[in-house]
Amino acid sequence: MQKSTPVLFLDFDGVLHPDAVYFSRLGPTLKAEGNLFMWAPILTKLLNEFPSVSLVLSTSWVRLLGHKRALGYLPYELQERVIGATWHSSMAKGWVDESVWDGKTRYDQICRYAARSQLRHWVALDDDVQGWAESSVQRLVACSPDLGLSSAEVQAELQSRLVEIC
Repeated sequence: MQKSTPVLFLDFDGVLHPDAVYFSRLGPTLKAEGNLFMWAPILTKLLNEFPSVSLVLSTSWVRLLGHKRALGYLPYELQERVIGATWHSSMAKGWVDESVWDGKTRYDQICRYAARSQLRHWVALDDDVQGWAESSVQRLVACSPDLGLSSAEVQAELQSRLVEIC
């Protein structure tokens, strides 16, 4: 990956569907009106204007299900853009203490990936706004956990931030 490649860090819950997902042996279940990933077509449409933008998964789904299974829930058009995830299975194999990782904010997890990959142009789409540094809050497009990308304001803000990083 080129360091100047624009990247969107993507959360699932509270972004692509309401933040009311529960995991069982049968897989993820949305305990709210609608369907899992019901707002993914909105993101696909928005990203059509920005073909150079790559996605990095910054969702707990990767840790719970593994990268391949989590990726498989996305529509194909979004899967094609995914270049990585903030969580990697090697982190559970002694590379990093899992409990330390779990105690980090989403912002910390994203910053670690961005620093390690030397990213210059990135933005995060997330409903988890805890711990964002004042100096980096302009890199966050914050979603309401109940509305996610269905919000016209969030869509407009994301489009504006994508213009900036591209």
